[in-house]
Amino acid sequence: MDLVLPARLSASCRNSPEATEWLSRLPAVIRELQARWSLTLGSPYDNDELSCAWVAPVTSADGSAAVLKVSMPHFEAMHEIDGLRFWNGDPTVRLIDDDEGFGAMLLERCTPGRHLRGLRQEGEQDAVIAGLLRRLWRSPSAQHPFRPLSSLIARWTVETLTCSAQWSDAWLVREGLSVFDELSRTAKDSVLLATDLHAGNVLEAQREPWLVIDPKPFFGDPAFDATQHLLNCVGRLRADPLGTIQRFAELLGVDPRRVQSWLFARLAAEPRSDWDRDESPRIARALAPS
Repeated sequence: MDLVLPARLSASCRNSPEATEWLSRLPAVIRELQARWSLTLGSPYDNDELSCAWVAPVTSADGSAAVLKVSMPHFEAMHEIDGLRFWNGDPTVRLIDDDEGFGAMLLERCTPGRHLRGLRQEGEQDAVIAGLLRRLWRSPSAQHPFRPLSSLIARWTVETLTCSAQWSDAWLVREGLSVFDELSRTAKDSVLLATDLHAGNVLEAQREPWLVIDPKPFFGDPAFDATQHLLNCVGRLRADPLGTIQRFAELLGVDPRRVQSWLFARLAAEPRSDWDRDESPRIARALAPS
């Protein structure tokens, strides 16, 4: 059987020579893992949530269902395997086996596996995601491998500064970068963050009603972890930005002012693709420091 490479994954790998090279090696990697772990492969998932990994349902030799995920190497997801080990299924999918060299994970399969995004309205999603985030926020041991959130912010800052010729509002971007720097230095609490938790990364399951997939762990301010879900609620942010932030921050038990500041900085100064160059600055201006 020829190995299927989803169109969205193939398209995203065209953005860099390193990703293109990874994609060219991917079929051989999957075949090696299939043989090593005695897997029968199903057709890979192909949806809007998957652009940086090959993910497919598999069946093990004993008949048990699982998911094989092979991730494209990228900075933000460097410690996904470490994070899944740390959380150990509470409230993430469980890690059955892994190969760090290949960025490969054999994962618990969620059944029925439908995304929270398609099953609940945004207001209902708030409560589910807040409950999951509060469970994820724990402090690892002193010897943990996780990078500080400030390292992610520093990388974003470099990427944004590199594209300064494309800024449509230089004041807004520089203010966002300034807020990024301040927030990175002033967190009172530091916990292990998912950083990319939104309704597309929460699946309906049997072991628990909802399980988290695709964490991108960094160690830092819990208020930051509110932002990814909010960035997926553009309509509510456009209509009532401060009220939307206030309600979600209260569910999380975090300072809404820090959530507002993190969200402002991300909208104003995070590296972004062309599709949101107009929408992000518009909402950022409504959240800008007075």
